[in-house]
Amino acid sequence: MEKITPEEVGLSSERLGRINDFMIRYVDGGQAAGFVTLVARKGEIVFFDNYGYQDIDAKMPLANDTIFRIYSMTKPITSVGFMMLFERGLVRLEDPVSIYIPEFKNIKVLGKDGKRLNLDKEITIHNLLDHTAGLSYGGIEETKLPVDAYYDQANLFEPRIDLEEMVRRITTLPLAFQPGDKWHYSVATDVVGRLIELITDMPLIDYLREKVLDPLGMVDTDFCVPPGKRNRFSTLYGKVGEADLGVLDDAIGGDYFNVSLQSGGSGLVSTMPDYCRFAQMLLNRGEWGGMRFLGSKTVDYMIANHLSKSLLPINMGGPWHGFGFGLGFSVMLDVPLSGMMGSTGVHGWGGWANTHFWIDQIEELIGILMMQYIPSGTFPFTNDFRTAVYQAIID
Repeated sequence: MEKITPEEVGLSSERLGRINDFMIRYVDGGQAAGFVTLVARKGEIVFFDNYGYQDIDAKMPLANDTIFRIYSMTKPITSVGFMMLFERGLVRLEDPVSIYIPEFKNIKVLGKDGKRLNLDKEITIHNLLDHTAGLSYGGIEETKLPVDAYYDQANLFEPRIDLEEMVRRITTLPLAFQPGDKWHYSVATDVVGRLIELITDMPLIDYLREKVLDPLGMVDTDFCVPPGKRNRFSTLYGKVGEADLGVLDDAIGGDYFNVSLQSGGSGLVSTMPDYCRFAQMLLNRGEWGGMRFLGSKTVDYMIANHLSKSLLPINMGGPWHGFGFGLGFSVMLDVPLSGMMGSTGVHGWGGWANTHFWIDQIEELIGILMMQYIPSGTFPFTNDFRTAVYQAIID
């Protein structure tokens, strides 16, 4: 991927160099194995660098094409794929999910006394996309709810089941609240992925390849890592016992080979060049490389806040003041209240292993961070990266 001189698009080369100053300390301090960072502005890449290791024990350095588990950065890709069906008139956002998956019609809500209550209103597809459906994530989510014990027992992410079985299990679980009453991050986008399969009569990966991945040239984005690419697949690190940096999953094991479960919410692996193309398409309001993926107003609709004031602030391990949520993306509503650099309307999302991206339409700016450290939020990787990018703007 070719770079231009940052000054050509209003950024300082010297100040962009501070990205490494911010991030290298985590590697040298034994808190991260390594990272890849990218900054683009006005359609041009101005910074693309890496530091540290893909595998520490093997002394294998990170490369710009290292393959990462992007976890929930899968959600924007699945959401874009779904909105293509919306644009074709094959589905409406106000449709009850039960039109396509009848079991959702009889799903119950877990009451305060443990009793299962009837729905006041059905879950709509819009509820899935903006995470107001009443679904949850179980024990992997930091914001615990009473329903999470049921989610943990259901073993939704058993690697040898398929998406149909995952969603079938979801329909047997109670909701945390009545649809539309609250915002709670959840497996909702996995249900969106299953809807794509039902509407198109295609496996999710086949549809995403045909409509999103292949046209964008995202050649390394998939639900599995083929044998020929395993040498580029990063080891996953995180807290192990008292140690800040231990191996959680190596590049020759785990759940990314011979995959059955195509999780539309968290299952993809990708690379920095691949995800940059996806982000640039969104910054271009649906266009990339002379191809139109979504209408410009559809993108505007997706990246707008869809939550009423009564549902704010969104909460993941604590309140996210100054942020709302659109259809697959967080949305910055109040820059000072958010406590971080940015512009009103900045949208993006991150993954469980501290991959992260954001898009700033006002500044025509993209920032992407790729690394492999669980859990997210242990260290302020993403906020430091964001600060380092924004302080480099000089126009």
